[in-house]
Amino acid sequence: MLYRQKKLDSMPQSSSWTGTPSIKGSTESIRMALLTFSLVGLQFTWGVEMTYCTPYLLQLGLTKSKTSLVWIAGPLSGLVMGPVIGVLADNSKSKYGRRRPFMIGGAIVVAMGLLVLGWTREIVGFFIPESDLRRVLTITLAVFSIYLVDFAINAIQSTSRSLIVDTLPIPKQQKGSAWASRMIAIGHLAGYGVSTLDLLKVLGSTLGDSQFKQCTVIAALALLISVGVTSWAVDERVLIASKDADVKNGAVKVVTKILKTTWNLPDRIRAICWVQFWSWIGWFPFLFYSSTWVGETYYRYTPTASIADSSDPLGDIGRIGSLSLLIFSIVTFIGSVFLPFVVRSPDNDAKPGQRNFTPRPPAAIAPLAKLLHSSKPDLLTAWMLSHLIFAGSMFLAPFVRSLHMATILVSICGIPWALACWAPFTFMGTEVNRMTAPSTILANGSSYRRLPNASDEFSGSASSPSLLRLNHLDRDLEEDEENEDSSTGETAGIYLGILNLFTTLPQFVGTFISMIVFEILEPGRHPELHKGEDVEGKGEDDVVKKVTEGPNGIAVCLFIGAICAVGAAYATQRMRGLYKRTR
Repeated sequence: MLYRQKKLDSMPQSSSWTGTPSIKGSTESIRMALLTFSLVGLQFTWGVEMTYCTPYLLQLGLTKSKTSLVWIAGPLSGLVMGPVIGVLADNSKSKYGRRRPFMIGGAIVVAMGLLVLGWTREIVGFFIPESDLRRVLTITLAVFSIYLVDFAINAIQSTSRSLIVDTLPIPKQQKGSAWASRMIAIGHLAGYGVSTLDLLKVLGSTLGDSQFKQCTVIAALALLISVGVTSWAVDERVLIASKDADVKNGAVKVVTKILKTTWNLPDRIRAICWVQFWSWIGWFPFLFYSSTWVGETYYRYTPTASIADSSDPLGDIGRIGSLSLLIFSIVTFIGSVFLPFVVRSPDNDAKPGQRNFTPRPPAAIAPLAKLLHSSKPDLLTAWMLSHLIFAGSMFLAPFVRSLHMATILVSICGIPWALACWAPFTFMGTEVNRMTAPSTILANGSSYRRLPNASDEFSGSASSPSLLRLNHLDRDLEEDEENEDSSTGETAGIYLGILNLFTTLPQFVGTFISMIVFEILEPGRHPELHKGEDVEGKGEDDVVKKVTEGPNGIAVCLFIGAICAVGAAYATQRMRGLYKRTR
């Protein structure tokens, strides 16, 4: 007995928690909406940034190739903030929970950055008189603000996604991801809808004297409100004490832990990450440049279109591009609502020795219900097809010469975007929860991990039991200590952070592709935003003629992204083979 007690004392201590995760709301739909509501403001902010910041930087005087380098802010912030914030939040002992403090802090920083971005000219002009130095400092402050916003947004995104995985059991992961996709679509819809309005006519100069300024104010308010709603509605478990291994992990070891975990990813999670990698080489130019591409297509190839007399060319290009993205968002929203009903969830696939439970329909419609159920595609198939739909649309981008065709192609991509916001997080949430399900000690000292049943109910007042680490008592102790993350219930942050790495690394690839393409095809300053100026030592007419007669640089980037989307479809097909082998 004494020997056994000493052995127990020497074992690594498990994490201890207080409270249970819960969500306010009287119905499951309300609870799901409140849990994912922070993503509305997040995507509203992304929408404003993606619509206006590229033409805004071009208006300040940057060339397209230099502007593409500025957008390294996105992948760089994801590379750093996603996994680092994930690890820090995983080990946070805040009495307010692990995720919400980071969400609220990030929202405040983003709001401040947006306001600085909207008023960069005025802020710099207050200290520096009109000169070349003033122009350089204005560009510098604008770029700094974009970096600040992107870094803070990635912190919010990482913790918002982790909050969903933390709160929901396995059978609810697909539903949670589907609701997240809907909220993303609503955020885009609201953002692009506001951007299509002439806010100076609607609101006057109450929130600023330009379309861009007013959009930054509205985005800041939307983000603060949406993050505040989710933070109010969700109660997290509070981490009281980390397990021994985590206590020893200082800030210096955070990066080592991230790299070690990334290098030793489970096969299924690695497959998910590689699909994400290839698909995001295609999505990056689409998300950051598609609204500018639509606006350029209109002004370059429509003979009657003229922006020469516009007092706000940035706002005009942004509104035209936002209209196509508004339709894109409507398609995304419709897809995010209806696709979950016609696509089979990963946890519904039968496993050896198990039967899936399907409610028995009325006898009169039983044959039809059986036919519909058997004909449902699985989520992997839908994800693979979405890559091919995106690729087919973007292959046509270099040949577009009309606003209507550009709008149609952008709109079609709403369906694959709904899957892109839903599928990878469903698979990742399911795999993380399977790895970290609670263990039950058997009589011989070994253990197994219980997976929640499909019939487990999720309610606002109670959820899955607290995840406890139960160590093997004998031969598996050393192995369990070595693989410390494999049997813990608090690793959602790091795994979603790693998924974020595979979302951001391809953006570096996309950034350098864009830089090269723009430098070759569209050197010099943007002609539409610099009417009446001598551009790069040439007359305005010469520059406009050269640009409009040559291929559109953004369209070429979209075409290259389409090729990579085909690679994502192939990676998804390989992932299917892995699932079949390991089922």
